[in-house]
Order: sequence, then C-alpha cells, then structure tokens
Amino acid sequence: MVIRRAGNASLKILAERLEMHFSPSLSCVPVQWSTCDPVQCVIYLLPQVVYVTATFPYIVLIVLIIRGATLEGSLQGVAFYLTPNWEHLANAQVWNDAASQIFYSLGIGVGGLLSMASYNKFDNNVIRDTLVITIGNCATSFFSGFAIFSILGHMAWRKNVPVGEVADTGPGLAFVAYPEALALLPGSVFWSILFFLMLFMLGVDTLFGNMEGITTAVLDEFPQLRSNMKNKSIFLALLCFGFYLLGLLLITDGGIYWFTLIDSFSTSFGLIIITLFMCIGISFFYGVNQFCQDIVDMICLCPPWCTKVLLYFKACWVFCTPFLLLFILTYIFIEMYNTPLHYGSYLYPRWGTALGVCMGAACCLQIPIWAMVAIGKESGTLRDRFKKAIRPLNSWRMNNVNNGQRMVPEMVEAPFTVNLTEADFHAQVWERGQSEA
Repeated sequence: MVIRRAGNASLKILAERLEMHFSPSLSCVPVQWSTCDPVQCVIYLLPQVVYVTATFPYIVLIVLIIRGATLEGSLQGVAFYLTPNWEHLANAQVWNDAASQIFYSLGIGVGGLLSMASYNKFDNNVIRDTLVITIGNCATSFFSGFAIFSILGHMAWRKNVPVGEVADTGPGLAFVAYPEALALLPGSVFWSILFFLMLFMLGVDTLFGNMEGITTAVLDEFPQLRSNMKNKSIFLALLCFGFYLLGLLLITDGGIYWFTLIDSFSTSFGLIIITLFMCIGISFFYGVNQFCQDIVDMICLCPPWCTKVLLYFKACWVFCTPFLLLFILTYIFIEMYNTPLHYGSYLYPRWGTALGVCMGAACCLQIPIWAMVAIGKESGTLRDRFKKAIRPLNSWRMNNVNNGQRMVPEMVEAPFTVNLTEADFHAQVWERGQSEA
C-alpha cells in the first residue's frame, strides 16, 4: 500500500510538472525552429549568413570583457576562474562535464563536423583545418571565461560574498547567475539583450551543425531529395517541426527537470561509447597506418609538418584517446551508481535515472543494430560475413601511380555516394602511392 501511494504521488507530481501554461518561452520555441528551417535552406545559397552568426558572439564577448574589466571586484572573479581546485579532479561529475563540454563544442560523435567536411574539396588540408578548429574552440572557451567571471566577481563584490557562492553550474550559470549579475549593471537592459542575443546566435549555430549531420545522412541515402529543392524544403520543415514538438516538453512547469535529465545523460556515456568505437574502428579494423596514408594521399602536396602532426594523431587514436575514454566511462558508471541525480534540492527517483540511462543507451544501440545489418548483407559463414563487413573499400582511392606521375585527385564539391566496383570485392591489397614505392 505504501509503495502504491508513493507511485501514485510520483505520477501526480509528474503530471503537474507536465502541465503547460502560455508564456513567452512557448512562443520562443517555434521562432527558434522556424528560423532554422529557412536559414538552413539559405545556407546553401548564401554562405555569408554563417559569417554573421559565427562572428557576432566574438564581438559580444569582447564588449562584455571590456565592460567587465572596468567593474569593481572583477579581478576577484578572474582570480577565482584561474585558480584550480585539484580536489575536484576526484569528482566524476567534473570529468563528465569536461567531456560533455568538448563533445558539445566540437560536435564529436554527432556527425556535424563530418557532414560539413564532406563539402570540402578532395585535396583539402584536413590537418590544418583540424588544428584551427580545435585550438580555436579551446581558446574561445578560455576567452569567454573572462567575460563571465569578471562580471560574477562584481556581483560577489556587491553582495559582499565569495565568488564561489554566486557562481552556479550547468544551466543556472547562463540563465540565472549571469543574468542576475547583468541586472546589477547600469544599463542592464542593453547588456541583457546583448547577452541573450549572443546565446540565440550560438543556439542557431549549434542547430546548423546538428541539423547538417542529420540532413546530409538522409540526403545521401535518398539523392532524389537533394536534386529537388521543394522536396528538400519539405523534409527540413517536417524535421524542424518534429524537433519543435519535442522541445515543448522543456517549457512545461517541469521543463528544467527534463532539461537536467537530458543534459546529464544525452552527452554522457552514449557519445563517449560511440567515439570509443570510432577510434577502435579506425585504429584496429581499418588500420591507423592506412588511415594516415589516406590523409597524406588526399592532401597531395602535404607539407612536412603535416606528417609530423600525424604521428601525434596516430598516438592519440591508438593509445591516448581510447584509454582516456575508457577511464572517463568507468568513472562515470561508478559515480552514476553511487550518486543519485538531483537538481537543487529535488532528488530524481530511480525510474527517472533509469529513463536517463535509456536516453544515453538509445544512441549506442545504433552500433550493434547497423553492425548486424552489415553482417546480414554478406554471404558465407558468420566469420566470413564479419570479415567482409569490416573490409574497407578500395575504389575510392584516386591517386594510383601512372607512369611515375601522381594523378590529380577529383575535386568533389558536395557529398556523393560511393559506388562499389569489382576491385572492392576482389582486390587483396590497396594501391600504394609513390611515398611507399
């Protein structure tokens, strides 16, 4: 009887928190997704749109840093930001948050970068682009910390409390603590509009990457959608409308609890497992040496420094990244078992945590599902099917040596579908470039 009453009480609380009231946030969700659909179509016609949405946040950050540097107590906030607390390294949540930050900011494991990179020319210098993106991403994250904590330091100075008491974590930092600090500044309305406009631009940029990962995969699978702009627009509209319906859950009375649940598990162990299998597939199935050789061959006129950087990448793909991901993954599972999820004083029930685990595991299920599909398409014994399923293609290599001269690779301006040739089924070795001759 006690268990039944507790269960009924939990369902009643859940129903109350799912109750939706009209608010400004209800009108913001359709604005967000209605913006994404036409802009996603415009991106193919007017790439300069991205220059505005990508550079505007940097302008706002510079303005906020300059304004924060002129405030009393800003140095206390910067000192708090730059002073490490080594005891937090023993907390699994810190490792989980660090991994989530990198996965979110770089789009690792969600396909956005891979999809946008597929629009590059065949001989594009991917090593240079990789260094620019990763270094620029980390530098931006470090740079934005000064804009945040300089103003939080002023807020702590005004309240005469330590900075640690006003600095929140998770969504509370961007949507509660920082707006509260901006409200203390002269001309707070202007600074708040500037800040939330920056967040809107960042959200739109994030949607570009996430939507590109989905749309490119679908359009490559169904090329007729790519050639017909009308069908493509309809597909994008339906996709955005579907995500709009999912977003309505987050603006209910219990939206922050759903947001915390999704935020805690969506980029937790799920994407880490996907990335771990990507490293294992490249390093041990395809072959890390062959993969590096493919990169050198595609770049054609590869500078000497690129080959040296590839040695570092090779060490990361084979040793550093898999072991680091395994360490974080193990730590997350141990902490997840021992520490219940909570938001403020609210403690999530076991079924809530189990729901979050199912969210994270849903993306991992794609690996065994498509592995079984690939194996099922082959013939022979189970062992033969497995070997054939993991065998890479040979026909994509366009740099075969012809009379001692390297052939110029084809310039590819858009994603394309690779058609199997006879060499993919009978060739036993890959063609080697002049560098291995």
